Amino acid sequence: MYQQKLPIVLASKSPRRHELLKLMGLDFSVDLKDVDESYPENLSPAEIAVYVAEQKATAFGDVSGKIVITADTIVALDGEILGKPRDKVHAYEMLKALAANKHEVYTGVALVKDNKMHSFYDVTEVFCRAVSEEEINFYIDNFKPFDKAGSYGIQDYWGLVVVTRMLGSYTNVMGLPTERLYDELKSLS
Repeated sequence: MYQQKLPIVLASKSPRRHELLKLMGLDFSVDLKDVDESYPENLSPAEIAVYVAEQKATAFGDVSGKIVITADTIVALDGEILGKPRDKVHAYEMLKALAANKHEVYTGVALVKDNKMHSFYDVTEVFCRAVSEEEINFYIDNFKPFDKAGSYGIQDYWGLVVVTRMLGSYTNVMGLPTERLYDELKSLS
C-alpha cells in the first residue's frame, strides 16, 4: 500500500485530475507554472504526451522535499492529434470525426521526487457509435467541451451515450491513469 510521506503538488488546473487524486486518498496542493506546450513535430502521440508532461515538471526547478505530478492528455485519431477545440465549429468537426470510429487517448505523466524525474504514459483505445448532427450540437451546446482534448469528456454525456467500449484505463481517458500512478508512487517510496 502506498503511504504518503511527502507533500504532493499537482501541477494541473483540471478538476478531473483534482477529483481523481482525492478519490485516491492523496493529500495534495495545486501549483501551476506557465509552460510552452508546443512539441517537436517528429514525435508520436505517446512521446508528445510525455514530452509536454516533462516540460511542465521542468518548470518547477528545485522540488526537494516533495513530489510534483504533472500530466498531459492527447487524443489521436488515425495518428492525427486532436487538441482542445478553438471554437464550436472546430469542436463539431472533431466530434463528427470521432463518431463511428476508434481513437486513442494517451496521458503522459511526470513525477519529480528529490529533483529526479520519472515519466511514463498510458494509452486507452476508445470506440464511439455513430451520432447525428443534432446529437453533436446538443452535446456542444449543453456540455461546452472547449477545455477538453478531442472535444469530449468521458465522464459526461459523450462518454455515457456515445462511447460504446474502451480497451484500457477509464481514468486515463479522464486525464490521469490512476492505476499506473499508484504503482509508480509506490515505487518512489
